[in-house]
Amino acid sequence: MRPFRYERADEVSAAVTTLVREPEAAYLAGGTNLVDLMRLEVMTPEVLIDVRRLTSDRIEELPDGGLWIGAAVTGSDLAADLRVRRRYPVLSQALLSGASGQLRNLATTGGNLLQRTRCPYFQNVTTPCNKRDPGSGCSALEGYQRDMAILGASPACVATHPSDMAVALAALDSVVTVAGPDAERRIPLTELHRLPDTTPERDTVLERGELITGVELPPPHGAARSRYRKVRDRASYAFALVSVAAALEVAGGSVRDVRIALGGVAHKPWRAATAEAV
Repeated sequence: MRPFRYERADEVSAAVTTLVREPEAAYLAGGTNLVDLMRLEVMTPEVLIDVRRLTSDRIEELPDGGLWIGAAVTGSDLAADLRVRRRYPVLSQALLSGASGQLRNLATTGGNLLQRTRCPYFQNVTTPCNKRDPGSGCSALEGYQRDMAILGASPACVATHPSDMAVALAALDSVVTVAGPDAERRIPLTELHRLPDTTPERDTVLERGELITGVELPPPHGAARSRYRKVRDRASYAFALVSVAAALEVAGGSVRDVRIALGGVAHKPWRAATAEAV
């Protein structure tokens, strides 16, 4: 791991300003993914801006019957929340399948959404990787591909997004709230992550300095009839070969609405729009 400077911002605006000013800076919250990548020298920030105390660690009721999840809420607290378990079981199930209790105790909601791919070529600094080193090539195209994307890939990158939680949030039509240099904005979860195209180094649509402050869950409706299923190489914690989050709204014995999101198959959580329309 290379040396870095640590800063703790006192308010969101100060953190955003620092990140915009420092080209080699990165936000730090739980650090469960970032610190690993720094050890591998995949990421080498010169400045770490601690934002854990800047965003909320609370889960709050919204006036419309939905929930607001602060970006600093840990995976353990979110999975265990009684409102989440009863009204959005798919989310709790996804979190519990995604990591051990030790990791969930540290990992935050905002950081979970922004975790980087677990592609072995991305994590190996001795191999070409367009996501890590733009323009160097994609080693996976001619190499090991069992865990790679089968939807939405490009000649520049076939990596997949690793978050189980993000797949569940995509099926729930959640919205991400963001603070930035110019203004706050709301981004549908299904639009937060990008497909690789020719710029796979950009995982999301976030602009430089923007900070996730929370996630809005809409009123549950059919979310109470929701499940998360995951295929992996071992029964203990492992990243998905493929996963699915599904939510059904049933009325009068008939399916009124269905939402399906797939994980482990693309550069982002993949909404199965064609299947939903059947």
